[in-house]
Amino acid sequence: MTARAPFQLAALPALSRATAVRDESARKDPDRLDRLWKSGQVILVDRHGRTPVRDAGTALLPRPSAEVAAERPDAALLLGEEADTAYWALPADVELRPTNAPPGAWSLWGGAISDTGEEWHDLRGIGALLDDTAAGLFTTAVGLINWHARSRFCAKCGHPVAPTAAGWSTKCTGCGREEYPRTDPAVICLVHDGADQVLLARQPIWPEHRYSILAGFVETGESLEACVAREIAEEVGIQVTDIGYLGSQPWPFPRSIMIGFTATADPTAPLVPADGEIEHARWIHRAEITAALATGGQTPTLILPGETSIARQMIEGWAATGA
Repeated sequence: MTARAPFQLAALPALSRATAVRDESARKDPDRLDRLWKSGQVILVDRHGRTPVRDAGTALLPRPSAEVAAERPDAALLLGEEADTAYWALPADVELRPTNAPPGAWSLWGGAISDTGEEWHDLRGIGALLDDTAAGLFTTAVGLINWHARSRFCAKCGHPVAPTAAGWSTKCTGCGREEYPRTDPAVICLVHDGADQVLLARQPIWPEHRYSILAGFVETGESLEACVAREIAEEVGIQVTDIGYLGSQPWPFPRSIMIGFTATADPTAPLVPADGEIEHARWIHRAEITAALATGGQTPTLILPGETSIARQMIEGWAATGA
């Protein structure tokens, strides 16, 4: 078999796109924050991570800040500034009924609709449909809201915490301890044979025929490369070599960053899927991957990851090396 040249991501991952300016000094200036609130826009996010959208899920539908609250709420999270507009995020408690996901969306579930006909969709589903600015704002909003929802009490003394710095930190109401948004690193690795086969696997809960590349969380005291080797061995029972970095993507479900790698392995080595975690794993020829990509990412026997995930850009980048 003929070895292929190293490959790159096919494009910047959908959730890595961002244009809004983050200004740490603004977060600590109450007077400036109040001014930014008065003329700002608010991205509402419900408990399922959905936000109002328009144009078939290709654009967000933020609310003018003045319509949400006359004064800046303590829970308001400053996402950044874009074109002289400050964007904020707030959790929303709304009653919605189910609806279908918009065309081109990629999600494990559909969206929701309000009594007035306003559609709400989640980041996993529509992230790749949004432009760079909206994708970055929505990704940041979901990540910050998820962090606050899961970090309401002090890890040191157990007292409730209060948001500070426009939502970019918290302070314990008991001992005064400060805490900052947590991001959990996870590796995701495209394993190939050095030629024309790639290793894909599926979880038991996924729809039939959906496959992706392997991923897992970094453990304490572990390097990223060591995590790659360990996770592949644990999930499918094979050893990998030639581990190399590709790129990264925020993945706020609830608070991760996916760090992409490539590695090679022997396709003749027996695959041993991890019980309860990997339902099936198989080597797939480049021609089958290319056929799926040519038809929007799926064939009757193979469904690839959606464009919201860095996994799709990794697979497209690898497939292109055989062109």
